[in-house]
Amino acid sequence: MGQDRIRQISTGVNTVILLLVFGLLYFFYRCEVTFMVYFSIPTVAVYLIGFVLIAKNQLAKYVYMVYFWLTLYMSCSTVCLGYGYGFHLYCFSMIPVIFSTEYIAYKLKHARMNSVYISIGIAVLYLICTGYTALNGPLYRPPERDAVFFWIFNALCVFGFLIYYTYFLIRSVIQSEEKLIEIAHMDQLTKLYNRHYMLSELESSPDGSRGFLAIADIDDFKKINDTYGHNAGDAVLKTVAQTMKTECSECVVGRWGGEEFLIFSDGDFAEGRAMLEAMRQKIASNAVEFDGQKIAVTVTVGMSPRQTGRSIDAWVHEADGKLYIGKKSGKNKIVI
Repeated sequence: MGQDRIRQISTGVNTVILLLVFGLLYFFYRCEVTFMVYFSIPTVAVYLIGFVLIAKNQLAKYVYMVYFWLTLYMSCSTVCLGYGYGFHLYCFSMIPVIFSTEYIAYKLKHARMNSVYISIGIAVLYLICTGYTALNGPLYRPPERDAVFFWIFNALCVFGFLIYYTYFLIRSVIQSEEKLIEIAHMDQLTKLYNRHYMLSELESSPDGSRGFLAIADIDDFKKINDTYGHNAGDAVLKTVAQTMKTECSECVVGRWGGEEFLIFSDGDFAEGRAMLEAMRQKIASNAVEFDGQKIAVTVTVGMSPRQTGRSIDAWVHEADGKLYIGKKSGKNKIVI
C-alpha cells in the first residue's frame, strides 16, 4: 500500500469521525449532557488539525493525536453516560487498529509506533473509567430509549473495526509471506522458477513411468552478449523464458543457471517432444528486438524420459548429456 493511498484512507477516516463528532454533539446537546457538549468543541478542533497533519504527511503525529483523543473521548463518554451506551466498547477495537497501524508504518519505512505501550495505556484508562462508573454510576441519565440505539450503533462500529482491521492485518501478512516465497523461488530476471525450486519440485515428484525432463540452452549466448551487450542478453533471456512459459504451459519451467533452462513434466513423452519442438521453432522464427536491432536466437534441447528408480542426479545428468550431443552436432535441435 503506497503513501498516497494511506493519505486517502486517513482523510476518509478523519472525515467520517468528524461527522460522527458533530452528530454526537447534537445528541449530547439534546440530552443536556453538558460536559460532553463542551468537550466536543476541542474534539472538532483535533480532527480539523488532523486534516492538516495528513496533508503534510505527518501521519505518525496524526495517529498519536487521534488515539490519545479517542481514548479520552471514550473514557469521558463512559463516565458521563455509563455502560448502557456502549462507548466503552471502542477500546477493544482500538488495540488491533494500533497494531495494524504499526505494521503499515513498518512497511512504509516510517518511525515505528510503541503499540504495546499504547495498548496498555488504553487498557488502563478503560479500567479507570469503567471502574469509576461501576462504583458511582454515570454523571448523566438521558432517556433510556437513546441508550438502545447507541448501544447497537457503537457495537456495530466496534465489530466493523475488529473485522476490517483483523482481515487487513492477516491479508497483509499473507501477502508478505507470498512475496517472500516468490523471491525465494523465482529468478528475478526471467520470472521463472529458480534452480532451488526446480530441484525441490523434482525431488517431491512421485516416481513413475510417465514424464520427462529437458534442459534447453540458448545457442551462442556469449556471442550475443559480446556483440549486442549484456542488456541485450538480458532481453534475450526474458523473451526466451516467456516463450517457454507460453509454449510449455503444462510444464514446470525454471532457469537452471546462466542461459540454461530446465523443463519438467509428468505428461506423455511423445507429446512433450512435439511441444518442445514447437517451442524450439517459435524461438528460432521470432527474432528478439532490442534497441532497434533484431537478434536471431536459437536453442538446443536435451530431453530424457522418466525411469522408475532412477535418481534425480542421474536423470538430470542424462538430459545434460543429450544437450551436449546437440551442441556438438549443429545446435538448434532436440536430442532425445
